[in-house]
Amino acid sequence: MAPRFRYLRSDFSPSPVDVIHMDLTFAISDTETRVLAETLFRTQATPIRSLRLNAKGLEIHSLSCRGHWIEYVVEEDGILISFGDEIPSDTEFVIRSETICHPSHTLLEGLYYDETPIDAPPTQITQCQQWGFQRLVPCIDEMTAKCRYRTTIIADSRYTHMISNGDIAIPRHRLAKGHSFSHSSRFLHPHPATGERDSITYENTTTPMAPYLFFLGVGTYASFQRTFEYPSGRSFQIELFCPPGSDPIRAEQALDVLEDGILWVYLFTGPHCYEQVEVRHEIYRLYNKRAKLRRRGADEEDLMRISRQMEHLDHEIVGGYIYTGSVYREIGMQNSDFGGMENVGNTTISTNRLMPFAGMTDAGFEYLMRVKLHEYYHNLNGSEVTGETPFEIWLNEAVTVHIEQQYHAFHFGEEYSRLQTILSLLDPADGTFARDTGAAAMPIEPDGFNDPNDLITSVTYVKAPEFVRMVELILGKEPFVWALSLYHRKFAHSNASRDDWVRLMGSIAGMDLGPMAEGWLKRSGFPTLTVTPSYDPDDRRCAIRLRQSGGAPPWCFPFRLALMKADGTEIASTSHLVQDAEEEIIMEDVDSPDYYSLNRGFSFYGLLDYHPDEDLLYLQARTDPDVAGRFFAFHSLSSQEILRLMQDQDAEPSPDFITLYIDLLSDTELMEGAGAQVLTIFPDAADPALAHHYLAAYHARRRLELAIAKAHALTLMALYQAYHQTDHTWESIGGLAVFIRNRQVKNLCLRLLARLDTPEVHEMIKNQFQNTPVSTDRMHAYGLLIASTDPERLKLFREMMDEASRDPVVWEQFLAATTSADADDLVSLLREIEDSGYLRIEQANDQRALYGRFARNRKISLETEEGRVFLADALIRLMEVNEYTTTGLLTTFSHIDRMDTQTHIPLMEILVNLLNHASSLTIQQTLKRIILGNPIALATYQSLKGPVPDLEL
Repeated sequence: MAPRFRYLRSDFSPSPVDVIHMDLTFAISDTETRVLAETLFRTQATPIRSLRLNAKGLEIHSLSCRGHWIEYVVEEDGILISFGDEIPSDTEFVIRSETICHPSHTLLEGLYYDETPIDAPPTQITQCQQWGFQRLVPCIDEMTAKCRYRTTIIADSRYTHMISNGDIAIPRHRLAKGHSFSHSSRFLHPHPATGERDSITYENTTTPMAPYLFFLGVGTYASFQRTFEYPSGRSFQIELFCPPGSDPIRAEQALDVLEDGILWVYLFTGPHCYEQVEVRHEIYRLYNKRAKLRRRGADEEDLMRISRQMEHLDHEIVGGYIYTGSVYREIGMQNSDFGGMENVGNTTISTNRLMPFAGMTDAGFEYLMRVKLHEYYHNLNGSEVTGETPFEIWLNEAVTVHIEQQYHAFHFGEEYSRLQTILSLLDPADGTFARDTGAAAMPIEPDGFNDPNDLITSVTYVKAPEFVRMVELILGKEPFVWALSLYHRKFAHSNASRDDWVRLMGSIAGMDLGPMAEGWLKRSGFPTLTVTPSYDPDDRRCAIRLRQSGGAPPWCFPFRLALMKADGTEIASTSHLVQDAEEEIIMEDVDSPDYYSLNRGFSFYGLLDYHPDEDLLYLQARTDPDVAGRFFAFHSLSSQEILRLMQDQDAEPSPDFITLYIDLLSDTELMEGAGAQVLTIFPDAADPALAHHYLAAYHARRRLELAIAKAHALTLMALYQAYHQTDHTWESIGGLAVFIRNRQVKNLCLRLLARLDTPEVHEMIKNQFQNTPVSTDRMHAYGLLIASTDPERLKLFREMMDEASRDPVVWEQFLAATTSADADDLVSLLREIEDSGYLRIEQANDQRALYGRFARNRKISLETEEGRVFLADALIRLMEVNEYTTTGLLTTFSHIDRMDTQTHIPLMEILVNLLNHASSLTIQQTLKRIILGNPIALATYQSLKGPVPDLEL
């Protein structure tokens, strides 16, 4: 049955008018905001007699059109305006509105309350993606409605900052009391004698802005500023708005990261970024040298000498994107459905990821540097060039993520960065492949949606960037950056569709990429490529037969492979564009390979069906220089071990695998390049029939890890001590990356030793917990302790909870570490957190860290009775608080049909009960899609409980 969607692409027809300018005045009070808006429109080639504006949840005080009689009807999500006289073609007219909106505590869209410091007026900020602007003012709330803005904010004088898009046109000033009031002033100031009020006006004129990029915020912040200066000498201001009392050193480090990202975009992106590479690196080195000298108070002449050197070198290169504004701000938002949001010059970032706080883990820092670069690059890709409709959200995000990944690889290394993405794809419980095949799966560009947030998923941020990466592999790196630059120039300050991007890329590639794009964007899932190689020693000819499955028509993708010698030397390699269901690659006049390195660099988004002999996998795992190929071999071996241990409870782990594991862990070069993540053992049996038997796979992995620890405890302790000595404070992102990889190795050793669960190991863990200054090490040790049999574990849990409750960053880490732990009494610990008074269910960070992490802990949340009860209770409460979080958690149930049959009825019962309670259309449709997407479990449930009513989509 085809799903029914509320919005289809056909609903996004071109507007009959252009939006030219919006003049907005927001009079903000604690409980309501009065908005006076004058919007300048221009008709297009066809005269109009009516116009529909989007408006949601607004009190309409008045609506008028200068020089025209109108009448209007307020509809569910809009206002239909009828004009007394026809407005001719190519004619400008102004709609004036007076409306009132009310900030929300739980709906994180439009205007809502954010975290407010003690004794300060309530912090209020906006979130306009995707349709939040219509909750502020009547408008055409479409991505094509790009215009210029003049925004005046009137608010309590106690606010330290009153912020909107653009540059300050009228500086902040105090409004005089007792002045005369016009009609509009009386609307904006119904109680003029109440408190001191200030006014400030911004103008956003350089970059015409889509409504979803609008931002307004009033709050009490500590602010930090500095000047960013390009190598040419051109400059603009960067500012950071963070909680009052924030550590100035941490704030300066946050600005360091932002500054680094801005410089990197200029030097290492753009159409010429692969030219004069050494000069670019030298400019980067000099820039950082100057920054260090400036912090140390160096002589001004020394600084000027470096500046002149950079300016001279800058003439030798053509740089990438240059920011067009005079100020770029980062604003902390404590409560948000999103980690960051670009708002044309005013990026909002989750406060817990805004600065490198002392309580931040390594994963948090990696997110911090990624999100800062990501949102900044959106100034070009997303703001200057904007997708045409919500169906192009993926285009705004995928290209930006692609650049973000390059930035991460610049500092962390290509091996580490690429492997991180590969792991996010392969995770059997919550990876993108698992999400892309379950009952809740949607294509990158679905036929329709019920809420724009349906389009913001891991498919958007992981699969779509993989599509972009495959296009890059087809074009080649240099042609790709030229094509991307041409795209940004051609559609500057306007909108682009999916077809615009694909056609432009295809023109550079010299081929029609339309069929490839249609296959990848319009269907969920991915190809599985069966590879059968053969070698003819007489002809010195290697033939590699390919057969793909995963749907018709065949997928189109690049496939990279190499023939390898036993020592890891490459015999020959090629990149082949797979387009048909069956193909053959011929490599002539080549030596006989000892093994094949396939899908190098994970060149296509999909799986390999290739099963070489076990001894070849061991050889590849030891010698393949390609990290993706090396991990494929290791993952194949570890999955075979998990499967064998799941099938035979008395089986012993393979000594050969244990030796391989320790050898790789002891390989300093491998650990320094790829990090300990290359030794990830998923609870994955590599058997579709067992892929979602989470508890059984967990116990198998635990037996395997215990065997490693028993066999090599002394080696693990020695490695732990060796890497334990590498903790240092950071002076650069690249320097910190080294320590992050080292900490991964150290903490992997400790986790393996923790499987021994002995008093000696407990003391090692407690020593790390109590004495480390590094949050990553502390939280890792905490998670191991509460999962152990240490007699002090509950005391430590409660002390940690009390301590963490005083710091929002540590509190988030505490929740995540607790819910991800392997503790047998985990649910009772989570109930204690809920009852503590510290948990704030209305806070999105708390929702994600506690309930989101717990849902992903499927061996407990889905496969134990107490876990199911806890998850069901949480979902019932979350449905009334946050729709976006709730729909995200529901994907946990995507693979019920592939789980143990004993779980089918209780899990289906949870979903049916949620459906009976859900009032949100989006949640209802998500539930129906998941229920119908598990037909085996549904049939079992209905055979015992009777038919489920109203399941039609």
